[in-house]
Amino acid sequence: MTRSTGAAGPRGDTAKLKRGFGILAVLGVILVVAGLIGLIYTAAATLTTMLLFGWLLLVGGLVGLLHAVQARHTNFFWLGVVVAALNIAAGVVIIKTPEAAAEALTMFAALLFLTGGVFRLVGSLVVRGPQFGWTLVQGAFGLLLGILVLATWPSSSKYVIGTFFSLSLLFDGLGLIATGYGGRRIVGMVAGK
Repeated sequence: MTRSTGAAGPRGDTAKLKRGFGILAVLGVILVVAGLIGLIYTAAATLTTMLLFGWLLLVGGLVGLLHAVQARHTNFFWLGVVVAALNIAAGVVIIKTPEAAAEALTMFAALLFLTGGVFRLVGSLVVRGPQFGWTLVQGAFGLLLGILVLATWPSSSKYVIGTFFSLSLLFDGLGLIATGYGGRRIVGMVAGK
């Protein structure tokens, strides 16, 4: 049995592709708006992020526990139970005390920036590879960012996580807008419109 491809087939596919890329662009706009709102209200964005993270850990822990119970006759049963219990406990703690969790996560992020910056600075000076200048700037920026966050810690924990999360939403949204708009243009050019 052969399938006939009439004029409606390619046009329908083109319309579906354009609609799909349009949806990507709309989702991008939503993310950009959410990112901008988060940058304006960074304290609320920080608390929202921590609560979301806590709920994700809690739900993930419950799903992991359910999976461990279903696989109770395997060698990995106890490992699954322990990991699920840790996720559930961490989720409950974060949901009950999101401010303290934000302080701990901010301290961890600052220490990561510091160590990453030091290693990039030292590595760029020792190796002096083709990306020497760029690696040196990245290291200096990471070191400076870590120092700035630690210098104002714990008060910086009210805005650091929210700022990072909001910037992530903003840039992800801009990427989706570019993909959606560019995809629609390419589909239009290929379809000859």
